[in-house]
Amino acid sequence: MYRLRSSTPALKRTAAAMAVVASLGCAASAHAQVTFDVIGPHEYELPVGFKPFNVFVQYATFQDSNKLWNADGKRRSTPRTDVVVGLSKYVRFWSPESNPDIGIAYEIIVPEVNIRSSSSHSSAGGFGDPLTGPAIWYKPSANSTLGFQSFMQVPVGDSDVGGGDVWKNYSSLFWDVQMGKLTYTADAGFVFFGKSTAADATPGTIFHTNHRVGYAINDVVEPFIALDYETQSAWTNKVTSVRNPRNDELTGGIGVMFKYYGNQSITVRYSGGIDGKNRAATNSLNLKYAYAW
Repeated sequence: MYRLRSSTPALKRTAAAMAVVASLGCAASAHAQVTFDVIGPHEYELPVGFKPFNVFVQYATFQDSNKLWNADGKRRSTPRTDVVVGLSKYVRFWSPESNPDIGIAYEIIVPEVNIRSSSSHSSAGGFGDPLTGPAIWYKPSANSTLGFQSFMQVPVGDSDVGGGDVWKNYSSLFWDVQMGKLTYTADAGFVFFGKSTAADATPGTIFHTNHRVGYAINDVVEPFIALDYETQSAWTNKVTSVRNPRNDELTGGIGVMFKYYGNQSITVRYSGGIDGKNRAATNSLNLKYAYAW
């Protein structure tokens, strides 16, 4: 992506916030999208005792940010900002010969971001801060998975859409249960922030949890419902003396997953804010394409 026009300072702040969100987290109360809400059904249905393989995943989110949650938890109008975020993910999977009862993966995720403000007629775009890290899991039963993942986000993205000068760590537990045609996949974890030199402060820690419940109509089509929640503790920018109050949002969604050729899938989902405080309200269309080889 590329910058279409010179960005206003406000747009730059919005772009930076959205880029971090797209990379599965955020450090500003003005952000939208719950951490890890890009996941789909079967996201954590993972094998053990397998030969190494690869997966490429392309996520895309189209967010219409024209509403926000105020401090009283009421939805209010705000100048419209259209956000398009892509996440390109490569994952290498393997199961150690010394311990085939566990699975391991290593991921590299690169965000692509484009922000457009209708009120100021400004836009910005570029690559956000990349994430990388491992995941490990085992299967308590033949139809269930339990694991842990931890990613570092490196502050090297484009200045207009990167997350600033803050390193971040995303650590979470994840699980999956297959019950015949009914499927359930979920996670819960935290986003920890390093200290920002620009703010002379450490942004507030985020807690998030994401849930997907699907029903397989057949081998190809699986509709599902989604529930996502996160909260970020309050923190103060010591340079500007601006206090960022605690923010949170609960979102719900509905979607459908299409599986084909045995190694590919496309997932479409709408997500909307149900309740929240001190942040933009989610109103997004989300796409996911996965290819394994």
